[in-house]
Amino acid sequence: MKKIMKNTAILTAITLVAGMLLGFVYEITKGPIEVAQENAKQEAYKKVLPEASLYESDDSFDSNYANQVLKEAGLLKNEISEVAIAKDEEGSSCGYIITAVSKEGYGGDIVISVGIQQDGTVKGIEMLKIAETAGLGMKASEDAFKDQFKDQQVSYFQYTKSGESGEGMIDALSGATITTNAVTNAVNAALVYFQNLTGGAVNE
Repeated sequence: MKKIMKNTAILTAITLVAGMLLGFVYEITKGPIEVAQENAKQEAYKKVLPEASLYESDDSFDSNYANQVLKEAGLLKNEISEVAIAKDEEGSSCGYIITAVSKEGYGGDIVISVGIQQDGTVKGIEMLKIAETAGLGMKASEDAFKDQFKDQQVSYFQYTKSGESGEGMIDALSGATITTNAVTNAVNAALVYFQNLTGGAVNE
């Protein structure tokens, strides 16, 4: 009995020490991790709306309201997690950076920054988080796929498996239709929220 109690006490002590060490390591690494994430986000912002000089968080952003907007649009497996206002050198708004999350990815959530000019033109998309299948879904993070959205002024995008061309048409990744659908819907979620922000569809 004493041996059991002794072993239990030792295991308890080891568990407590391990827990304290993990907490200590977390506190040390939390700051640098947050800085790295913020830097990655700012780099993405520069890529998707490079004409802006400053990106300010939209303090009026309400995630519950944003996701209700998406729900009403039928985008039930997508969320808007963050919105930044892009400003030029004179401080005037030149568009928005909208961070959209798709719950439809094959390998988990896909998080995308979408840069949209004031007239509704998508200037670019950038992956903030993606863990799809190597050689298939991960090709969504390559320029050849992302650039299909670039400089398009449409109300929504749709993907095609047949190579059909035209405004708003996205050529699906071979063997990765699920990923293509997830990314396309995430970009559409950003567009829907943008249209809600600006009071209507894209401005011709």
